[in-house]
Amino acid sequence: MSVQTMKWGILGPGWISSKFVKDLAFAEGAELVAVGGRNLEKAERFAKEYNIPRAYGSIEELTQDSEIDIVYVGTLHPIHKDNVLALLRAGKAVICEKPFTMNAAEAREIITLAREKRVFLMEAMWTRFLPPILKVMEWIADGKIGEVRMLKADFGFDIGWAPESRLLDPALGGGALLDAGIYPVSFASLIFGGAPSKIMSSARLGETGVDEQFSLLFEYEGGRTASLNGAVQLEMVNDAYIYGTKGHIHVPNFLFGKSAYLHPKQGAAESIEDDREAEGYSFEAEEAMNALREGRLESSIIPLDETLAIMETLDTIRKQWGLRYPADE
Repeated sequence: MSVQTMKWGILGPGWISSKFVKDLAFAEGAELVAVGGRNLEKAERFAKEYNIPRAYGSIEELTQDSEIDIVYVGTLHPIHKDNVLALLRAGKAVICEKPFTMNAAEAREIITLAREKRVFLMEAMWTRFLPPILKVMEWIADGKIGEVRMLKADFGFDIGWAPESRLLDPALGGGALLDAGIYPVSFASLIFGGAPSKIMSSARLGETGVDEQFSLLFEYEGGRTASLNGAVQLEMVNDAYIYGTKGHIHVPNFLFGKSAYLHPKQGAAESIEDDREAEGYSFEAEEAMNALREGRLESSIIPLDETLAIMETLDTIRKQWGLRYPADE
């Protein structure tokens, strides 16, 4: 039986949106109908490249397209708040790239409006929806490694010295924590089921004023801990290790989630290897579409309250460093 078709709009015809659009072809029941951005010429090029019927040069035009059921927001994070608010006011369901916003105050404003309007809203934390990550959570829930006591997760890459890059520009929300760190921080929230009770952190703030690398130590009830590191000027081994009282789990290159390995103290080892053609963004799209078909207003895999709690954690970390953005003023 075929599923109900959901018609998608794309806001922000850039690099991350192109990755999402390519994967949307693997999501059953998804139809791309429009793309919008601040530059009509760029939106038209994007539409031509990906065979999208309509291109708009403003968000206002995109919100007025009555055919659109749901919009993927792939713009720069300093404008996520205004973008998402405009879409919600127009009654459009939204999945918004991470980091969800610049800070918790912005996230709270968006979430409040979504709930008032009763419109679906979800953070596009694509890693959570990948089959190997879902299997990891199944192993943990089944007690395969006992009580989880410790997590180590890193994500870092080297862009070189590029002060003009958005990754090093404070006006564009640059820095390792918001761009790379959101992955291990969100993963820790997933594994431990909430926010840490204590946060210790260290960061290298570079010449442009943003964090080029960081180290975090989260403490949870019962002495459980997460050690998380990230960087935008260091190539790192981007793996995750989850240690429990009865074994451990290794997730190579965890944010891309193509494999996971269970190593119990007793019993046979298990593994999952995903040979998917798509990079993996199609899974978050399918979750959003299923939610709309079922009348749900948020995802149980990345609930809005958890998205807000993660933003509050990021705020706490930046406060320890004295790192503020224009959105914080």
